[in-house]
Amino acid sequence: MRPYILEETNWKQITSQKYDVAILPWGATEPHNYHLPYGTDSLETARIAAEAAEKAWVREAKVMVLPTIPLGVQNPGQINLPFCLHTPPSTQLIILENIVRALYHQDIRKLIVMNGHGGNDFKPLIREILPKFPGMFIALNEWFKLVSNSEFFEEDGDHANEMETSIIMHYFPQLVLPLDQAGEGKAKKPNLLGLNNKTAWTPRQWDKVTDDTGVGNPKKATAEKGGKFLEKITSQIAEFIVELAKININDLYT
Repeated sequence: MRPYILEETNWKQITSQKYDVAILPWGATEPHNYHLPYGTDSLETARIAAEAAEKAWVREAKVMVLPTIPLGVQNPGQINLPFCLHTPPSTQLIILENIVRALYHQDIRKLIVMNGHGGNDFKPLIREILPKFPGMFIALNEWFKLVSNSEFFEEDGDHANEMETSIIMHYFPQLVLPLDQAGEGKAKKPNLLGLNNKTAWTPRQWDKVTDDTGVGNPKKATAEKGGKFLEKITSQIAEFIVELAKININDLYT
């Protein structure tokens, strides 16, 4: 039993102490090239949350990792792929607000939303929810943005790429097909300069952008690369958890 994982924790443990911080891992359910599981975003985010929580727990931070939400926002062209579960922001808002309400009335006032899916955008949701719960603190962590991929990986990309493949190879090697069966993750760029130079943004038309649903070549991925990357980001997240557990939110800006 890990006392910082809610799904593994019992009532006796829960009532034996007060918890200071809750973590809500949030992923998606979608194809990840040919070689990675549909649950990649949720699986990796749940394990990253657990590893960071463990590092914080041994430093006396009373943290609890909530069950992972596997429902993400999908792009046009992804939505129609078999078993790709599109969950629009309006639905995510309802789910998140209900979880915040439950924690708030249980006197758990510090929440980290840990996002593992690039299509999710929690900032406007958090801004909408916070005024309804005075004294509640909600932070957003997007672990895939904490360090530059080039520090650990040779290939770029942002979906079923070398980075994500290395993470799943490290945590769940049994779920990864041999890399000679993976697609190359080639992605087409739009024929609009303003989109390529970020003058403007529009959702990617996924079925037009990529043939294998991946963006980024995974062929150079290794479990060792994943382990080194995860060690750095989970340690950084754990440091924040410890800091957050200690602070009085009323003193945040004093």
